[in-house]
Amino acid sequence: MSEQPQQPNQPPGYGYPNAGATGGQSGPYGYPQGGQQPPGAYPPPPGYPQGGGYQGYAADPHAPYGYDPYGRPMSDKSKIVAGILQLFLGSFGIGRFYVGSVGVGIAQLLTCGGLGIWALIDGIMYLVSNDRTDAQGRILRG
Repeated sequence: MSEQPQQPNQPPGYGYPNAGATGGQSGPYGYPQGGQQPPGAYPPPPGYPQGGGYQGYAADPHAPYGYDPYGRPMSDKSKIVAGILQLFLGSFGIGRFYVGSVGVGIAQLLTCGGLGIWALIDGIMYLVSNDRTDAQGRILRG
């Protein structure tokens, strides 16, 4: 007797929590809970998790210093050391060699650090930026 009336031209369960074809298992806005897809939705493409929802980061065995607050793996290299090396020895690309960017280090070596300008900007960016990475894509520690 407590069944709510459906609005015309609206599928069952949409707009009415705990009503419709999901058998009382609908969540907010009438969508099914528990990783189920709403009726008429496309299935996930092959290779993606079928359960839906956020799966989290997989553990990276190459992250010696754990993870940052955003879940990204941390490097064993320091951004302060890289910045200081780049400021003082950037004409030789030493800061880039330190973090493992050998190709950019060679380019800085050949151009004398972009006549010092590239090395100066690169060193400052290492010191002030929080998302600089090493050659493996791990975040430099502070």
